[in-house]
Amino acid sequence: MAMEFERPLRGEPMGLDLLNTVWMSKGAPKDQLESLDGVQAWLDELAIAQPATEQTRRALVTAREAIRAHVDDPASESARRTLNEVLAWGHHQPTLTPDGPGTTDEIHDPAQRPGWLAAVSYLQLLAKDASRVRRCAHPDCVLHFYDTSPKRGRRWCSMAACGNRAKAARHYARASGRPPRATVPADHSVR
Repeated sequence: MAMEFERPLRGEPMGLDLLNTVWMSKGAPKDQLESLDGVQAWLDELAIAQPATEQTRRALVTAREAIRAHVDDPASESARRTLNEVLAWGHHQPTLTPDGPGTTDEIHDPAQRPGWLAAVSYLQLLAKDASRVRRCAHPDCVLHFYDTSPKRGRRWCSMAACGNRAKAARHYARASGRPPRATVPADHSVR
């Protein structure tokens, strides 16, 4: 049985969920994929029936960094090339099944399958509406989300973690007549 990892902002689409395997806790980054237990917990959470291996861990980290590079700079040719390298790990193969037309995933190296699936998920978000892929507006937060709000106005990974800190700092500044001070760094520790 895999260990439980208490990380914030679970349940985003797979490509962004992979990005969110790095978060801030008490001012320091935490990385769920630094151990095979963390990898297995992530695979289990996403119902990917695959054992965690060192090759799978490395492929997931490579896919995560390729997605992050593109999220951070979508116009970068280098970021596009790196993401396309991950996408080249597999492809959808049209097939004819007894139930009719369908597709199967063809993966060159099974260890790369979860990373490839995350990159494909990210590409689907871009095709649906790239403007809704967001990073939390808190300057010290590293989490990402897909904004599904009707008015496209979501700014925070969560109001409890980042939104309230920013609002409290602005309120304090207005109430005291002082300039806004730096907000407390985002801390997504589960207490």
